[in-house]
Amino acid sequence: MAFAYSSTLKDNRMQLVSDLISGKTAASSTGSATAGKLVIGTSALSGATGVLATFTLSSTPFSLSGGVLTLAGVPLTVAASATGVAAKAEFRTNGGTVIVSGLTVGTSGAHIIVSSTSLFAGQPVTVSSGVIRHG
Repeated sequence: MAFAYSSTLKDNRMQLVSDLISGKTAASSTGSATAGKLVIGTSALSGATGVLATFTLSSTPFSLSGGVLTLAGVPLTVAASATGVAAKAEFRTNGGTVIVSGLTVGTSGAHIIVSSTSLFAGQPVTVSSGVIRHG
């Protein structure tokens, strides 16, 4: 998705990303929403490959200000579904369609901030913040 540089278009495009994750159609900014997913995985994250943890998001998954989407409802905690090193994250619809990919994961200085990047199956994984900036 190409982003425009005016602040109005920037916010509208970022809102569209948020709406798509929550299952809303691009033509509607109101109406019912479904809970999307935040998927954290290894550097091989793709579809079902490399998935380490899956978080269910609220039906309003982000707040938006000045072209910055900030993950709502944090902290989020789930049990890791597999063992590995967390490196990538994706936002997906409830049906599994990838809306945003290529996000970084780390304990600081990343798009998605987690409690630890060394995950073990069954271990609690906590996301303390998530930020996507326009551009």
